[in-house]
Parts: sequence; C-alpha cells; structure tokens
Amino acid sequence: MTQLLDAAPTTRLTGFRVRSVVPGRQRWDVPRVRGNPRAARALEAALLRLPGITGVQASPATGRVLVLHDRELGVTEVGAALRDAVAASATAPLVVEGRTTTAPPATAPPATAPHTTGSAVALRRGGAALRRPLALVGLLTGVSSAVLRRAWRALLRPLRRTAPGTRLSAHPLVRVLGRRRSALAVAAALTAACQLAELGLGLFLGWILLVLIKGEHAPLTALGIASGPAQLLALAAGAAVTCGVVVALSAASGARWRELGQGVQRDQRARLHRHAQHLQMRHLQRERPTRVAGVLADDVDQLGAFFSGPAGEVVQLATSAVILVPSFLLLAPGIAWIAFLPLPFVAVLSLRQRDRAAADYADAGEQAALLRSRLSASLEAAATVKGACAEDHEAELVDRLELAGADAATRTQLHTVRFGEGIRAWTTCSMAGTLLVGGLKVLDGTLAFERFSPLIGLPQQMVMRLTRLGPIVDQYQRTLAAHDRVEHLMSLPAEPTGGRALARERVKGAIALDRVSFSYDGRPRVLDRLSLRAASGKVTGIVGATGSGKTTIAKLLMRFQDADSGRVLLDGQDVCGLRLPDLRASIGFVSQDPFLFDGTIADNIRYGTFSATDEQVRAAARTAEAHSFVQSLPLGYDTVVGEHGASLSGGQRQRIALARTVLKNPPVVVLDEATSAVDNETEAAIQRALATFAKGRTLIVIAHRLSTIRHADHIYVLDAGGVVAEQGAHEDLVASGGRYASLWELQAGAKG
Repeated sequence: MTQLLDAAPTTRLTGFRVRSVVPGRQRWDVPRVRGNPRAARALEAALLRLPGITGVQASPATGRVLVLHDRELGVTEVGAALRDAVAASATAPLVVEGRTTTAPPATAPPATAPHTTGSAVALRRGGAALRRPLALVGLLTGVSSAVLRRAWRALLRPLRRTAPGTRLSAHPLVRVLGRRRSALAVAAALTAACQLAELGLGLFLGWILLVLIKGEHAPLTALGIASGPAQLLALAAGAAVTCGVVVALSAASGARWRELGQGVQRDQRARLHRHAQHLQMRHLQRERPTRVAGVLADDVDQLGAFFSGPAGEVVQLATSAVILVPSFLLLAPGIAWIAFLPLPFVAVLSLRQRDRAAADYADAGEQAALLRSRLSASLEAAATVKGACAEDHEAELVDRLELAGADAATRTQLHTVRFGEGIRAWTTCSMAGTLLVGGLKVLDGTLAFERFSPLIGLPQQMVMRLTRLGPIVDQYQRTLAAHDRVEHLMSLPAEPTGGRALARERVKGAIALDRVSFSYDGRPRVLDRLSLRAASGKVTGIVGATGSGKTTIAKLLMRFQDADSGRVLLDGQDVCGLRLPDLRASIGFVSQDPFLFDGTIADNIRYGTFSATDEQVRAAARTAEAHSFVQSLPLGYDTVVGEHGASLSGGQRQRIALARTVLKNPPVVVLDEATSAVDNETEAAIQRALATFAKGRTLIVIAHRLSTIRHADHIYVLDAGGVVAEQGAHEDLVASGGRYASLWELQAGAKG
C-alpha cells in the first residue's frame, strides 16, 4: 500500500491524473466529466463493464471519479481501464429515465438556448403544482428516496466483492455479528420501543400545551374529564408514566447494545487471535507483531464500539422517520414539506462525507500503525538507542511520524466537523421553518391548533437524531476501515493442519536433510542442495560462518519455514507430511535469545507443559543447572521475571529456557547458538546439563563456539550458501588442518 500511495502524486495518464490510492479504492481527476452529467453517467456505465471494477462514482460537479476495484489491481491497471472507459463512453449509448441517448463528446459545448428555454417552460408548467403542499411533499419524498437509495447502494457497492446481487446479509458488519444476530434483533426492538415512547412523551407535552392555551382537550372531555386542572393532572400522570417507560426501555436497550458490542469484541478477538497464532512465520514477521497487536486491540475494539453505540442510534433515527412522516402527512400535510426538506440534502452530505472519509481513515490508520511500531521498537531497543546516543534521533523520528499522523487526523476531523455542522444548519432551519409555516397556518385558520400542537415537539426529536448522523457516518467509516484490516489479517494463510499423526514416544530421532534448497523472499539462496544426517541418540554439531544457513536448518526442522526443494526427514518421514503439533511436540528448541513471559519463573518453565507439578518443575531446573540461582532469589520460583525476562541475566534466561525444554522431555533437542552470549561459567553449566539430558536422545547443537561442540559425535562445517565444507569428529577435523582446525586454533589461542 505504501508503494501505491507514494506513486499516486506523480502518476499521470492522458487527460487525467490520480489523486489518492488505497487498496481497493482510487480517486482520479477526469476533466471530461466536469460540468457534464451525461458524460459522467456514460463513464460510470463503461467502467462497470470492465473486469475487476466493482463500483464507480463520477461527479460532474468536481470532475472526480471514485473507482472501487479488486485489491489485486494497481494504479497502472486502473488507469488503463479508465482510459479505455473514457474512449468507450464518448460513443456509448446512455439510458436516462427510459430514453436511450448518446453520451456527448469530451468537448461538448454548454447547454444551448433551446435547452434553457425547455427547462424554463417545464418550471412554469410545474409552478402551479409546486404551490400545492402535497405536491411539494411528493417531490421532496421522491428526491429523498432517490438520493437515499443511491447512498445505500454506494455504501454496499464496495462490499459486493463477488456477485452483483449480493444482499444485505453479505454486508461485512452483518457477517461480523455471526451468532449474535438475535441479540441485535432484541436490542433493536427495545430501541424502537423506547423511541416510540419518546414520541408519545412529546405528544403528551403538546397536549399539555394545548390545555394551557385553550383550557381543554376535547378527547379528555369526551372521556368525562372536563375541568382544566383535571385534564392537566391526567396528562401529567400520563407523561410521568411514559417517562418511566422511556427510562426503563432506554436502560434495557443500552445494556443490550453494550452487551452486543462486548460480545462482538470477544468473538472477533478470539477468532482473530486464534488465527494469528497459527499464521505462517513469514507472514507474521512481514506484517510486524506491533501491527498485528494493533489490529487485535484497536480495530477489534472499534468493531465492538460501533455496535455498542452508533448502531442503536441508527435504529432510533429510522424509527423516528417511520413514525414522524405518517404523522405529519395525516395531521398536517400542509407543513410536511418543510419538515422533510433537510432529508435529500443530508443524504447528499452523507454521500460526500463517505467518499472523503474512506481515504482519510485508511491514511490515518497507516500512519498510526507506523507510529505505534516505531514507539514499540525504540522502547524495546532502549539499550541500543542509549549506546548509540540516538535519543534525539528517535525523538525527531517520532515527531515526524506524529506530525504525519496529526495531518491525516486533522483532515478527517475537518471533514467530520463540516459534515456535522452542515447537518445541524439544515435541521435547525427545518425546525424553525416548521414552527413558522405551521404558526402562520394556525393564525389564518387553515390548520387547526389541535392538530398542530402535538406536532410542535416532534420535529425537535427528529432534529436531535439527525444531528447525530454525522458522528454515525464517521463511526461507520472507522468501523469499515477497521474491518478491512481485520479481514486482511484473517486472509493471510495459516499453517497446515493436516498430515500423518506422529506418536512422540515412538520417535527415535534420526534427522536427515536430503538435497535441501531454501531462500527467503527476495534474497539469495541460503541453502543450496544441502544434505546432512544426525544419527539417532547422538550429538551432532553444526558450525559455520554467519549467513551459512545454520539457523535456517533449525527453522526447517521445526517447520517455521518450508524448503523450496528437497526433503527434511525425521525417522525417514518427510516433516511436511506430519501433523505440526505432533512434530513440534517431538522437538525441543532453545534459541540464542529465548523468550520469557512476564510471569513467574515457575510459569515460564512450565510453559508448554502446563500440567507439570511443582516437583517436576524443580527437577527440570536442577537438570538445567538453574535450581541453585532460583533458590537464591527472595521469592524463589515465584519470582516475577518482567517483560522478556528483563530482571534476569542472559545466562539465567538460557538456563530457564533449557529447563523448559527438559520438562517437555522431547526425543529431539535443537540448540541454536544457546551458549553464544553467555560467560564461560554459564557455558560450562549448560554443557553439564546437556551431558545429563542428552543421554538417549538426538541432540543437534548449532554453535559459534567450537568448545560447545568439541564432544559431539559428528560435526558439520558449513560454508556460504549452505554447502558442507567439512565433516567428522572434532579430533579428525583438527588433524585435517582445514577450516575447522583454523577456527579451533584461533578460538583456543584467544581463550588461552
């Protein structure tokens, strides 16, 4: 995505240019459609016929074209499609309201006088109809319906990634609900009932005003409540009861919505975290752990927050519209048009806000992820930063990232504020106009005050709901952006789950690499047709220069990576055909920098063998030469080690990691540079532990220090490219006078 964004400002194609690029969405400037609605519609129709294009919006007002497309398409492909569509739309027939016309050419002149005259005649003919209130209501309702229908289709269009006939049930936010759709129905029903009660409360207040002004309310008089005080008392009691119902329903619906939002968070986080735990290592490293953590925390929270709040407000707004529109049409059709006036304008503002916010939120999310990643890295690498005296450099870098994120957030907030204030202006004018027009009709006798009075308080409720439309659309955009990031993470391939079962107690531990080749993405080959064997129950040492593929062998054996060609065999079976949990349960792996969780020492030793007893934990620590130093700590095995084991030394962390492997008791153990960063005393302790633990099991020791593997049964010396340069026992290799002998002489001399 970064490459596309970087390329966007400089990309130019004939007659138009790209403005912004995010995965699945691009916005272009196309002068041909500016001021030319027919050309805009023809361009939309032409683009939608092209493969990979899922949606198009061409604005004749600004000359901008929003193209929604498959994520695989880049700027070049979309630009080519746009160029073809521009050429095709110049002659393509265009259907407008049942008539087939031809789209005007790019240089079509402005409308001529006959067209202007025709429009004027149409306006004069419609003038008489527009003077009638019901005609105004019909006109506004039709316009509102058309705009809202287009808005609804526009909201769904990016989400129809498969067939054009995708229904609402395929909307990603509906799919997010999963098994909680019934909970959504209950919460929506309670919210609708609460909104009906609020509208009823508004009616009671209007009737109270009527009694105060006219001294009576005819329906109550017909029921036998004749006096003004009695009617006021009855209406006040009805209002109090209705208010209690509103409070109860509001509390119940709020609790349901919050429960729904929290349930969505739990479901999505559990689903996403389980998938992230099984991601292939190369994808997990490429996505960066901090970014994955941000999706698990922030984006999943955003999904739950939408259902906790804005979703309920949508139901409130819809219920208000369903009740108020018939109420005005039945009781006061003459003022209904002024009450409905904001609807088409609000819908248009919502469409514009949706288009603007999509790219803004994607940009803001990317900047936030970069900032979070850098903050985490600078804190974790505190020793490196301080050692390089790079505190000021890190501060300046974070300031630049913060500024870029602030710019993206400011653009988003500016559009949101303009949207909200625009809606507020329209709805306020509508409320004032309703009071003015209705009041004038009451004064001239064309509208009975008894009908107008109950409606006085209702527009205010609708107005208050409409002012929330801006934040609702804002949260909707944030939620869609968060959902895209969640689904991107879910789309990454997980590790395979199938394969043959492998009983750990039957594993003998014979390891073989048969002509194995491997390279990391975009890099030269690390291993080139490498073949080597580790005998069952023996100690095999592997040494070599940096970059010779020693650690890669361990990764292939654990299936953290898979070979490009060749086979990695365990007891003659290709590890790619075995069940991963069985394979990894049979192999103990201790890396150069073992990871300790922020918990107690006992918890870290027990990790992976969670059912182990305290005595088994202590026995494993004794074997790993860790028991003595653990016992010297004030809290012993209950000592909390801190993040990454920060409160322990490197040698202590290594021995705890080794104790974890001892407790696991696998038939095969791989030590990857496990003693490279420890002192001689710790190395001696680890070697004593290994001498005891290695009996009866296969041990592969990848080492930089030759003293670590001098007692190995067989040693492989790797050259660059994963080629075996020498092999044999320690004494034989020293006697041969080759590379191993030179390294031994160098290290032994340095040691001496």
